[in-house]
Amino acid sequence: MYKNFKLLIVLCSFSYNAFAQDFILNPSSITHPVVASKGMVATQHYLASKVGEDILNQGGNAYDAAVAVGFALAVVLPRAGNIGGGGFMVMHDAKSNEAFSIDYREKAPLKASRDMYLNDDGSVNSLRSTVGYLAIGVPGSVYGMWEVHKKFGSMEWAELLQPAIKLASEGFVMSQYMTMTLNSRYKKLSQFPETKDIFYKDYPIEFNNVLIQADLAQTLTLIAQNGVAGFYEGEVADKIVNAMEKNGGLISHRDLKKYRPNWRKPLRSNYKEMNIITMGPPSSGGIHLIQMLNILENYNLKSFGHNNPRYVALLAEVMKFAYADRSKYLGDPDFYKVPVEELTSKEYATAINQKLRLFEFMIPSPLPSSSIEPGEYMRKESEETTHYSIADQYGNIISNTYTLNSAFGSGVTIEGTGILMNNEMDDFSASPGTPNQFGLLGGEANKIVPEKRPLSSMTPTIVLKDGQPYFATGSPGGSRIITSVLQSILNIVEFEFEVSDAILAPRIHHQWYPDVLQLEKSYNSQHAEALTNKGYEIMKINPATALQIVMMKNNYYYGFGDTRRPDSLAIGVN
Repeated sequence: MYKNFKLLIVLCSFSYNAFAQDFILNPSSITHPVVASKGMVATQHYLASKVGEDILNQGGNAYDAAVAVGFALAVVLPRAGNIGGGGFMVMHDAKSNEAFSIDYREKAPLKASRDMYLNDDGSVNSLRSTVGYLAIGVPGSVYGMWEVHKKFGSMEWAELLQPAIKLASEGFVMSQYMTMTLNSRYKKLSQFPETKDIFYKDYPIEFNNVLIQADLAQTLTLIAQNGVAGFYEGEVADKIVNAMEKNGGLISHRDLKKYRPNWRKPLRSNYKEMNIITMGPPSSGGIHLIQMLNILENYNLKSFGHNNPRYVALLAEVMKFAYADRSKYLGDPDFYKVPVEELTSKEYATAINQKLRLFEFMIPSPLPSSSIEPGEYMRKESEETTHYSIADQYGNIISNTYTLNSAFGSGVTIEGTGILMNNEMDDFSASPGTPNQFGLLGGEANKIVPEKRPLSSMTPTIVLKDGQPYFATGSPGGSRIITSVLQSILNIVEFEFEVSDAILAPRIHHQWYPDVLQLEKSYNSQHAEALTNKGYEIMKINPATALQIVMMKNNYYYGFGDTRRPDSLAIGVN
């Protein structure tokens, strides 16, 4: 029944754009975003975007839509959408004209220990932290959505879960991209009988198969009826704990009962005339986004030329400093004093800039990563995350990023529940100085401690213009999330790109270690050669991030779903 749904929405969006572009779109734009008059939803799956649109059309607000979308993605985007993981949401509330952020990141179980992933010789056993029951942290997604609903929701909780329950019980037609993703993960997922029974009744999976998830529908029904108690207590909690005890996992009833999300003060800064609202620790994304913007605001970036070698070289050098600091200073602020003010100060950015002044005149040779020490100039995660952005007719705007960590998380589905569980424990530093699955280094600040939240790169962000919401941005992509969000902001603010052009432009990434400049394969080959000639080690990569941006401008709403993940779609409300 959903076979032609995405095509219909796309055609409607293009039809509206053809009408609107003459007077509300930038005529120099290469591509055109979706445009609407009363709201916008951008997610990584067209069915979830439709759920969000339906909620807004019923008069629900952005928070209602965010809850409904979050549960819908747990059904239609099982590789990343979840109720067995966690994440972060940043919000700007129209009624109070204030910003809020909630940390519903997973926690280490009470039985977790610092050296739990080390072999007898002290080396890291990465398999134990990425696949199976021992890799699972205490999930936070259900509690996070519950808290947002309690604080800001306008519709009934049970009503918001009905679309997800329907998608799980009646099924939906799997897209070509989802089919391909599942087939490529067969080896990992088929290790677990419960997971195999759900996704691989036939293998290889054929395009247009209908996926029904009856156990997940029942779990969602219990959550709809009982709120957080439907997940953290009762029969679902019993099944989670029984599975852990049978298979060497660590999560107990006490872990589930003790879990609470944390409303944290969002990080705020300014970039030229714009105000930045983003997520603080235990996300590293917001701190280093602000750190990099503080450095870059000293340059006339538009004069460099978008994505030309000098511009890319400057971004690469700035990224190195940020990721070096990430490796040492970032962790859960409830367990470690993160030097937020120092890292995000304009003074620190000025000190780093002393090393970068040559960029005003030329492309110098790159600074070796070995020469950049964490905090040297300071005074004394998986690519399968998912992001969605939503704006409503009332002026509320949200940016939400949540995850199972790597694709399909740990691979574990809890028997009788349909819940795919995360492998977030890999985001801790199992051994300081040893990189995780994304090549990211970590130190003492991010060591494993019971009830601690692991460090993340998720960077849900809202940008204000003249004190009012301008756009919300965010992306999946593991270690590349922070730099992806950075470039989306620069593309819009500095180069005045439409949302669609800002998303589709080729992206670059450097994370200090390894000392390699990553360029998407669509990046200009002559520019890449120029960077190679200056001494950069270049790696051409497939797209690894997927921005979902919504914008409020000129009394209209703009949105675009990143085509790097083919099922992405923005839908406007009129």
